[in-house]
Amino acid sequence: MNRAIIVKSLIASIGCLALFAPRPAAAQIIPQPWVSVGAKDGDVTYAVGARALNLGVELGTGEDGATGVDVLKFLSLPVISPYVGVGYYSEDKGVALSGGVQVKASDRLFVGAGYNSVRGVNGQLGIRF
Repeated sequence: MNRAIIVKSLIASIGCLALFAPRPAAAQIIPQPWVSVGAKDGDVTYAVGARALNLGVELGTGEDGATGVDVLKFLSLPVISPYVGVGYYSEDKGVALSGGVQVKASDRLFVGAGYNSVRGVNGQLGIRF
């Protein structure tokens, strides 16, 4: 095939994807808050977070009183939403990596489970508006 035809096809395909890509629904724009309780090395850890447009922010306290913030990226599927994230914590804990999953429990509630390298294993309970 001619290289020019391939390039034109790719440009047309990308244009169609941009034109017909799904737009965020109003429900995705309204933040979805949650609370989280976990444990690491015998210490109880806490966090609060919010999600909008498949991005999230979580503010938490970890072991030895370390506090920090995580930025999360969600993959939105019909019932389940896995996520990964990176954050930064005080008390010389430095960079934290996190991952987990949130599951739709009802029209208004969701539950989740995750792991954060500073805050440990945690459970989440959130609400959808």
